[in-house]
Parts: sequence; structure tokens; C-alpha cells
Amino acid sequence: MNHVDLRLYGIIDPERTGGRNPVELVRQAVAGGATLIQYRDKHAEGRRLVELARALKMALEGTRVPLLINDRVDIVLAAGADGVHLGQEDLHPEDARKLLGPHAIIGLTLKTPEHADALAHMPVDYGCIGGIFATVSKNNPSPPIGLDGLRATLARARNASRGPVGAIAGIDASNAEPVITAGADGIAVISAIFMAPDPQAEAARLRRIVDEALASRSVLA
Repeated sequence: MNHVDLRLYGIIDPERTGGRNPVELVRQAVAGGATLIQYRDKHAEGRRLVELARALKMALEGTRVPLLINDRVDIVLAAGADGVHLGQEDLHPEDARKLLGPHAIIGLTLKTPEHADALAHMPVDYGCIGGIFATVSKNNPSPPIGLDGLRATLARARNASRGPVGAIAGIDASNAEPVITAGADGIAVISAIFMAPDPQAEAARLRRIVDEALASRSVLA
């Protein structure tokens, strides 16, 4: 299992940037404290995906922050990215691992406790539970699971896997602390950073909230 720091997981989607340069926004997010970056683009064609993925990878050189690609193992391979994040309907993690090898980071979306149970049989490095709150960044037909649903799915994930588990959907500075207090190892955010007027400052704010909540949780434990 590869080490993954999920504390502040920034997901860059060109449609959620306010028309600004995604590469520059990612630089700002990492300068503010983002620990992991995912490139998600549901509409671009293959060549454009590879082009931007390579530019993002280059922007992250020297930062030790990995770049993951949403869904597309072929783009990971073509762009030299560090791994892939898969949904429940995407390529099976076992097939992704065969293609990417042992050192690639593979993450998996967990929408239900049953998905969390399946981690025991999956070659994945982390899970991400969602959606926690309502969000405008993704069309999600399922209702938000809230903090109670997060706790229930987390409990099953902890039993199934030693890997870290994050949370996603509708998370920002107003609700990040209770998400971490509920047990998540980190937060995945899109608009909270990349639609903010000052992405670096907002990333720093979120990172501070997460780190303080994790520290408090350790003390309470």
C-alpha cells in the first residue's frame, strides 16, 4: 500500500475555476497547503486531457504533491501522472493496478457502507466517502449522507482497510472541522479552493482547520 496524505485533497476541474488558468490555480493551492491534487475533466477529449495533465504534473515538480487523474488510466500512463481516482462504475481497481503497477496511487469513491466493506478485497491506497453535503460541483442523484452517514461508512472502511479515508462533496471552511472530528483523514474539495478569490489563502485556511481538528482528535483519543 502506497502512502497517501489526504489532509487537503484539491480537485481541479476546468469548469470550476471561474475562467482562470488551472495550472496557476494548482500552484496556488499547493503553496497554501494542498497535499494531493486530482485532475478531473468530464468533457475534454483525450489529447487535451493529456496536454493539461502534463502541464499540471510539471507544475507540481519539486513539491512532492502527487497528481492523480479522475477515471482515466490511459491518461495517467500517457501523462506520467502518479495515479488514478476511480468511481464505482469505472475500471475495476484490480485492472487499474495491473496496468499501472505497484507504485501508482489508486483511490476509490465510497458511496455506501457496502462499498467500504469491499475495500478489504481491493488493491487501493485510499478511499473517499461522498457525497457528504449538497454540492454544485457534481451532479449527484443520491441525497447527501451527512455526518451520520460518514461515520457509519468510515467505521466499515476502518474494518476493511488500513488505508486513509477522506470525505468529499460540499465541504468548505464552514464544515470541514466536523468532518474531520467525525473521523475522516482529510477533505477533498473543488469549489472551496478553486472558485475562491484567493486560492492560496483559502487552501491555507482549510489546511489549518484540518490540521487543528486532526490534532484535537488525537488528543481526545
